[in-house]
Amino acid sequence: MLNEMKWDATENVPALQDYPSKLFVETTTHCNLRCPMCVKQSEDCRIIDGDMSRELFVEIEPAFHQLGALVLNGIGEPLMHPHILEFIRRARKLMPDTGWIGFQSNGLLLDQKCAHALANSGLDRLCLSVDGVLPETFSRVRKGEELSDMEQALSSLAVARREHPATRLKLGIEFVVMEENKSQLPGALRWASELGVDFAIVSQSLPYSAVYADQVAYSNSTDQAVEIFTRWKDKMAQEGLDIYRYDSLARANGRHMSSLVDPRLAKVIGMVDEMRAEAHRKGVFLDVLRLLQRNTEQAAELQDIFSAAQKVAEDTGIDLELPAAVPNYERKCPFVEDGSAFISWDGAVHPCYFLWHQFRCFVNDWDRMIKPKLFGRLKEKPLLEIWQSEEFIQFRRNVLEFDYPYCSNCGVAPCDLVQADDFEQDCFTRVEPCGACPWAMGLLQCLQ
Repeated sequence: MLNEMKWDATENVPALQDYPSKLFVETTTHCNLRCPMCVKQSEDCRIIDGDMSRELFVEIEPAFHQLGALVLNGIGEPLMHPHILEFIRRARKLMPDTGWIGFQSNGLLLDQKCAHALANSGLDRLCLSVDGVLPETFSRVRKGEELSDMEQALSSLAVARREHPATRLKLGIEFVVMEENKSQLPGALRWASELGVDFAIVSQSLPYSAVYADQVAYSNSTDQAVEIFTRWKDKMAQEGLDIYRYDSLARANGRHMSSLVDPRLAKVIGMVDEMRAEAHRKGVFLDVLRLLQRNTEQAAELQDIFSAAQKVAEDTGIDLELPAAVPNYERKCPFVEDGSAFISWDGAVHPCYFLWHQFRCFVNDWDRMIKPKLFGRLKEKPLLEIWQSEEFIQFRRNVLEFDYPYCSNCGVAPCDLVQADDFEQDCFTRVEPCGACPWAMGLLQCLQ
């Protein structure tokens, strides 16, 4: 029952209030780029191009009066919407002065006229996508755009902000870390600071195609799994044992044919079993074979890059948000905990980025079908009625508990439960497909 859950509706928990605290409103799915790593290019993507109508936007407005944040983008380029400035102005008049309005953009349409209009519109945050500071990398990742286009956009915005001293507008960049561009992150931050950027959001990548799976710059093993594995690896090394001798064949022989293996290998197998037992006691999912394959040099290199990026941010005054370099064992949903609702351009209401659209993505070396979770449509019910529905409330309560398996760290993944195109439940019998959510593990970040 709802009142038996640990989260009490009387607590100041945004997810349990009678109104959403944040709204992500997909003003358009049209885009003037075709970036190869975009979700729109993924297999089985069902995103169609469309613009939110004025009438639908007006349907959302009753929620604005107590709104803390309004993000006017989803899959698409917000500046392609013919009424984006009108939407910003209408929201600014209705929202509390402490609430902020923002969106992410590729910047291609940001000429001087557009920059002045945005600076004078009531917009608070504009985040531009910068996935490299070398021209050849930028144009390869951002297909159809050049680094010079971004320089022009930021320069136009800097001029507009100077000429509108009362503007609320803060400028930011988003950098998606991949193997091919990760070393450019510190340089990109310094470059951005020279062009007047106030903040930077860094995110790990989520590949939507097997072609880009090797561009992921992190291992899927959680920080707690890595800590346990590393400690036992060092313990074995002190006894002159090599944990990397452990493999699937050794495991099978060690348990059923121990007399056929040498004593040292048998001891390795026994200590790995002790390691597994410790992880089990602590509730840590630990995939030994995946940990054996983990690229420790890659992990150390990424951590060094993040440390260098943090130093640049401190030197330049940029407000920097870095993702996890290693997936967090302690998981939470940043969207549900902040009281967010996501509205598609056609008025469909969803709970988060991960369950907003249909697409395929790659977790570890297996592909996974993601389908949208729909709670209602604005053409049929008011937003606040959808938000307060029993189904949506129960969903948010369950996600606040976040009692889900660590699918990306499970030794038997992909199992039939999570691999099914139509997800029904996981091995914990939970009906929310959140066990492998990269946002919950701190890997993916966005303007929010």
